[in-house]
Amino acid sequence: MTTVALAVTDGMLHLELSLAYEVFGTDLTHVADPWYDFAVCGAGAVRVGRFLVEPDHGLDHLARADTVIVPGWADVDAAPPADLVDAVRAAHDAGARVASLCTGAFVLAAAGLLDGRRATTHWAHTRALADRHPRVRVDPDVLYVDGGSVLTSAGKAAAMDLCLHLVRLDHGASIANTVARRLVVPPHRDGGQAQFVTAPLPAPGHHPLAELLPWVIERLDRPLTVADLARRARMSTRTLGRHFRSVTGTTPLQWLLTERIRHAQALLETTDDGVDAIAAATGMGTATTLRRNFNRVVGVPPDTYRRTFRARTAPGPALRTG
Repeated sequence: MTTVALAVTDGMLHLELSLAYEVFGTDLTHVADPWYDFAVCGAGAVRVGRFLVEPDHGLDHLARADTVIVPGWADVDAAPPADLVDAVRAAHDAGARVASLCTGAFVLAAAGLLDGRRATTHWAHTRALADRHPRVRVDPDVLYVDGGSVLTSAGKAAAMDLCLHLVRLDHGASIANTVARRLVVPPHRDGGQAQFVTAPLPAPGHHPLAELLPWVIERLDRPLTVADLARRARMSTRTLGRHFRSVTGTTPLQWLLTERIRHAQALLETTDDGVDAIAAATGMGTATTLRRNFNRVVGVPPDTYRRTFRARTAPGPALRTG
């Protein structure tokens, strides 16, 4: 996936457009070479908020891209422009991977790309998406959905999560983490996490799990249970689960599995350790358990993952969520 095209038209949300431009349009050949060949595509000069954007190419150029990004669409009560919808559909028909950010999902739905698929958008507009497009299986409770050739994200920060997920799929976990550090954002949030948690995410070091999470990450080689975590945090398992949902948007076991898989990815990318050794180092116990969980979560076996990403300066497809 070397070419990325950003589909633009009047009325798109400037933050989501800017996020995509920052991740894919910035020259990061010092991080991974080659980086993406990036193009902004539109029918002409378009107004995004107070800014005027001059596209590099027309909308027909979308069909030449490996990946097409559709930013958020501001007026979800209005039908997206027909030429944009037709161009996005043509790009997908030509084999492009198509990803929407926030309410860009309304464009993909209008193009018929979400029919029969699980998809998401900003939580405030999931009902409208479901009502207008009843063939779409709208999931209002996730950050993003990876459906393979079609991906959708919730709003704002979740749009960045999806962009980093795409980088991780194309260049591996290490490169994606490097890009995240450059942008000063979390390196990975699983798409299955809740997009709307019961309490605002607290600042690092100022939440009930601030001491527990680093303690767990340093002990991923051990067979930790929810009871172990609750005992360490000095709270009941029910209270622990409530805090995990509030702080991370997921359950203790799902968070722990995600961290184990991430650690396994890093070891596959950066060491010559065998699968048995990596299973022990990640608390999976046996190579069979590691292979089963890794294949289910990442989508490929550990050996395939290593062959795919080991040769690069950084690695690994992100966790598959669709």
